[in-house]
Amino acid sequence: MAFLRLSGDREGLQTPLWLSRRITTIGTGDDSDLQLHDSSVADHHATITCEGPQFTIRPADRSVSVEVNGKKVRRKHILEEGDEIRLGDLTLDFHHLFDQAPDSSSTMKDNDRRRLKGLAKIHELSLELLAKAELDVLLDGLVDASIELTGADKGFLLLVDDHDRWHLEVARNFDAQKLGDEESQLSDSVVRRVIETRQPLIIADAGDDADFRDAQSVINLEVSSVLCLPLMERGTLQGVLYVGNDRVTGLFDEIHLELISIFAAQLGLLIANARFVDELRRDRRELQKRLRNRRFGSLIGASDAMEPIFHGIERVAATDVTVLITGETGTGKELVAQELHRRSQRADGPFVTLNCGAIPAELLESELFGHVRGAFTGATAKKDGQFHAADGGTIFLDEVGEMPLQLQVKLLRVLQERSFTRVGSNKTESVDIRVLAATNRDLQQRVEDGQFREDLYYRLNVIELILPPLRDRGDDVVLIAEFLVDQIADELGTPAKPLSAKSKQALRRYHWPGNVRQLENRLKKGLVLARGDRLQPQDLDLFEDAPSILQPLAEAKEQFALEYILEVLEKNDGNRSQTARDLEVDPRTIFRYLEKASEEKEEA
Repeated sequence: MAFLRLSGDREGLQTPLWLSRRITTIGTGDDSDLQLHDSSVADHHATITCEGPQFTIRPADRSVSVEVNGKKVRRKHILEEGDEIRLGDLTLDFHHLFDQAPDSSSTMKDNDRRRLKGLAKIHELSLELLAKAELDVLLDGLVDASIELTGADKGFLLLVDDHDRWHLEVARNFDAQKLGDEESQLSDSVVRRVIETRQPLIIADAGDDADFRDAQSVINLEVSSVLCLPLMERGTLQGVLYVGNDRVTGLFDEIHLELISIFAAQLGLLIANARFVDELRRDRRELQKRLRNRRFGSLIGASDAMEPIFHGIERVAATDVTVLITGETGTGKELVAQELHRRSQRADGPFVTLNCGAIPAELLESELFGHVRGAFTGATAKKDGQFHAADGGTIFLDEVGEMPLQLQVKLLRVLQERSFTRVGSNKTESVDIRVLAATNRDLQQRVEDGQFREDLYYRLNVIELILPPLRDRGDDVVLIAEFLVDQIADELGTPAKPLSAKSKQALRRYHWPGNVRQLENRLKKGLVLARGDRLQPQDLDLFEDAPSILQPLAEAKEQFALEYILEVLEKNDGNRSQTARDLEVDPRTIFRYLEKASEEKEEA
């Protein structure tokens, strides 16, 4: 056993202070283990460290005076039975009554208890940090947690960016407050050592450490206890955690290092995940910004191929002229019809869609024009048709090329006179409607083949809008895919996964025979089945042998170079300097290709 007492205080001998903990702090501060009440004693004046059978005293600060038996202690002093310790104007007696060295098994049990207590605290702190979604809140929280776990009085977090530049992201004190003048309180020599070696570092007294006592930052800051360690994620250094106390020496030991290293492994994963989520949010904001600049109502895109469509919609939307929308399946013909209606004077009226190819021929007439009771078997009541439903608005006849010839005559009458008769009735009814039609068939050819009335064709084809296939729309395919990923994820209730750089290139190369509808199906499958954090080409069934568009050799070379750079960049987690080293090129080459890709996107 060992204890301290004020000199001459006999009562203190009967109520001793046991030094059962490894480090005991002495001072007038509320957080001191041995709190003294004398104005000559500093808040944090000295520390006594138990090192097996020995006890060592150190000044907590170079500005305070600690004397043992009349001699000033500059670094540390091993205490012996009966030593007289003078702190300011107070004198304390040290008594060491060990008859033998402490039982090693008892020390081991104490260490095991510390480890268990520390692991329980790590579990508690990790659960708290998992609940923090915002990156900046999480980073503050993990530094606060590290200070709490180690008993430090300040903590710092440094992160590295894509250019291998280090930034001080967080600087906090033990009251969970932001530190002022942050970088001036951080020893760059200690941090530099950890970055270079990627090994944790524990320093009991930096001023007495042979490796650091001559370092300018240690001298200027009067650094005492420091614990600094790298934050790794899948073998990549992404940050450095630094906790310390400039007033107390010997604050940290190997158990602290062991526990904080375990905690740091979790912190690396938490930071990587939070950065990924933050990147998703930034991508989403960027996508929304791009969509605002590249949307025409509900239509997405800014390619040259879509300019005639947008121009045509603007010109004809305000009129009641009949419009025929043609194009391959899945090109968005219904979206164009909706946009024509939305921009028309009938926008407040109904918009009714009827797929002429999805309804049996014997039922289509009734579906279009309605019927009276008894018109046919099963007609037990009078029923309105889709033309009634569209009165005052717009009717969109999709796949109009599939309409039977006998119905084409009735449709021609509607277009000419805006009137029709129900099935089973002789009474003519009038409606106020605008007719829009769409087909993926070549109606001119069907007219020549006798499958479509020529007079109806010319009535429908007053204005024709020909939608380009997705393969002719350049970078629109990537923009549409990114928009659909978010939309599908919301519909399925699954996390959105960004497209990898390789996937974007594969999207541009593929010829998309099913256009946007096919793209949507591929993305839906990818979001459900993909295992990684990003959608890869194989998740979208875009393999190396997928059909592609031919391009000039010079363009193909440039495209390959860009794709290869993006692939290596992704493997290096976005580290451009490392990518340049791997490819044995000047870093400016990497930046040139990335800037060129960005410019092409802006121009598209």
